[in-house]
Amino acid sequence: MSNWYDWVFLVVGLIIIVLCLLQGGKSEGASGAITGGGLNVFVKTKERGAEKVVSILTLIMAGIFFIIAIMINVAN
Repeated sequence: MSNWYDWVFLVVGLIIIVLCLLQGGKSEGASGAITGGGLNVFVKTKERGAEKVVSILTLIMAGIFFIIAIMINVAN
């Protein structure tokens, strides 16, 4: 039987998935590695605006997900 925290765990997991999909790619991917593009590996790029908010929300939701996972494990 499902408890309320199982549903919260599911919702938090879905929110994390959506937030990860909203984040933009931070690298050029495999095509950049094959063609040699993107040699500015050590250039610092700061997240700003919406990117930063989504990144922080993802981190917070991951922490909540971790805490709920431990609580469910201890409760069972």
